[in-house]
Amino acid sequence: MEVGILAYGGYIPQSRLQRSEIAKAHAWFNPGLKGLAKGERAMANWDEDSVTMAVEAARDCLADSDRDQVSAVYMASTTFPFTDRQNAGIVADALNLKSSLQTLDFASSQRAGTASLSVALQVAKGGSGPILFTAAEKRKTRAASPLEMTSGDGAAAFLVGQGKVIARLLGSHTEAVDFVDHFRGENEDFDYSWEERWIRDEGYLKIVPAAISALLNETGVKPEDITTFCFPVAARGVAGAIAKKIGLPESAVADNLQENCGETGTAHSVVMLALALQNSKPGDKILVASFGQGSDALLFEVTEEIKTLSPRRGVSGYLARRYPETNYSKFLAFHDLVNLERGIRAETDKKTGLTTLYRNKGMAQAMVGGKCSQCGTAQFPKSNMCVNENCGAIGTQEDYPFAERISKVNSFTADRLTYSPDPPAYYGMIQFEEGGRLMSDFTDISPETDIKVGMPMRMMFRIKDYDNKRGFRRYFWKAAPAGASNKGE
Repeated sequence: MEVGILAYGGYIPQSRLQRSEIAKAHAWFNPGLKGLAKGERAMANWDEDSVTMAVEAARDCLADSDRDQVSAVYMASTTFPFTDRQNAGIVADALNLKSSLQTLDFASSQRAGTASLSVALQVAKGGSGPILFTAAEKRKTRAASPLEMTSGDGAAAFLVGQGKVIARLLGSHTEAVDFVDHFRGENEDFDYSWEERWIRDEGYLKIVPAAISALLNETGVKPEDITTFCFPVAARGVAGAIAKKIGLPESAVADNLQENCGETGTAHSVVMLALALQNSKPGDKILVASFGQGSDALLFEVTEEIKTLSPRRGVSGYLARRYPETNYSKFLAFHDLVNLERGIRAETDKKTGLTTLYRNKGMAQAMVGGKCSQCGTAQFPKSNMCVNENCGAIGTQEDYPFAERISKVNSFTADRLTYSPDPPAYYGMIQFEEGGRLMSDFTDISPETDIKVGMPMRMMFRIKDYDNKRGFRRYFWKAAPAGASNKGE
């Protein structure tokens, strides 16, 4: 059976920091940044990290898939929130997947995304079941650095396996070369980068063409037959120079999303792949390459099944869901790059009882509530007694997932007395359409958002709070305007 991609998904945070504001803030020190000041970069919210973005991309990918069939979850990132807790396991929990599956984290290189996608495709040949692969990044960058200008936050996800694939794998090739263009040592927050021209001439223009040429030779595909070439590099002209060196059509070079997103680190090659699939047609040949201590090259051919894939928001939909952020100080605060005086109300100990977390992880991480088997009343959280006053049955609660269900605002408030990293704190009562209600935090509320009673809301997996004393973060679900949904309601 054919092996390839069964479905795709993407996620880009809604806030887009205007690069002109970054350049303006640093003009006194580094006026040369003005040359990079065009466009905007995707900016994660304070309650987003690589795990939460991976969950959103995966939800987009699994829009109409049977989640019980997923046999493994692979996640790639160089900005995992935990170095000793499996991040892919958190993603699997948030998606309410079965426990009898494999979870793996891939890291330590900018080509971890393509490397883990290659592994997932190879494992899928064994026919054990579809594998959910996701990559996400929220990189820390030094203020006034070029990387601060060219980076962005985002994620992509793919369901890979055998069967009715929307894009069949024609082949893959890897060149492993310990070429150090940049590095981040243990306990370091920021990358250290080397000279750009040397990286271009000795790295990009030698290592990547070698990987692609070997792949094309192995598959017998001619360079001129490539429809789309996805290569994640912020530097202008590099992808075009690689294409010219190999003989790829100039028209095949894909947009690197510098204008409206920025480079999403190890996720960017697959973010570009997700966007390419979203705009593809049967017969297209999509070449994906990456760079980082070598190069991975993968070649896909789009099939007729792409026509039957259900609509999803995808990368282009999330790019369209945007709020232009002009507050550079907010970006510094959200990425923990400035030491703010957060006030007395922020000093509450955020210690998480790991015993309590484990016993309630179905509720907290998967957002599973209950539904009475006698009267059909849904409730959150699940309890031993039905909340329906006309029923009150005991021991009749069955698991009932709420995460994918649309709700509406019953009441809300904007509170400036309660501590919030992004004041005011928005929260309120939401009522789910199929039954059940919850007093919930709201997220992704921009200054332009007009919250009203009856407004449709969608649940999103986010960080509830940080325990900076112990280095732990607790996740929960928050309500966001339903425009964040994966089908654009």
